[in-house]
Amino acid sequence: MNWYIDVIKNYAVFSGRATRMEYWMFTLFNVIFSVAAMLIDHFILNGLRLTDTLYTLAVLVPGLAVGARRLHDIGRTGWWQLIAFIPLLGAIVLLIFFCTDSQDKTNKYGPDPKELTI
Repeated sequence: MNWYIDVIKNYAVFSGRATRMEYWMFTLFNVIFSVAAMLIDHFILNGLRLTDTLYTLAVLVPGLAVGARRLHDIGRTGWWQLIAFIPLLGAIVLLIFFCTDSQDKTNKYGPDPKELTI
């Protein structure tokens, strides 16, 4: 849960690097909260989709920011997220990028975040 909160605290920080763990833990909790919001909409608000829409809008910028920092961690620019607009191929490429191990040592986006936590 701390990973999720840390990403939310860095709401619009697109600089620096994010480890795989930070990105995937944020994604996991994001999916859990999104499903909970959908269930609330379905069972309590009779399918109004208000809670889900508000939650999605609230985490849009932090999600893009952590995605950009994750791409920085493998030495790529955050603009690579735009490849998601290419159907199927874009999602596959991003999945591979997000699963790739960090670059060792410092790269042009900053120091290795794994070394900072040790």
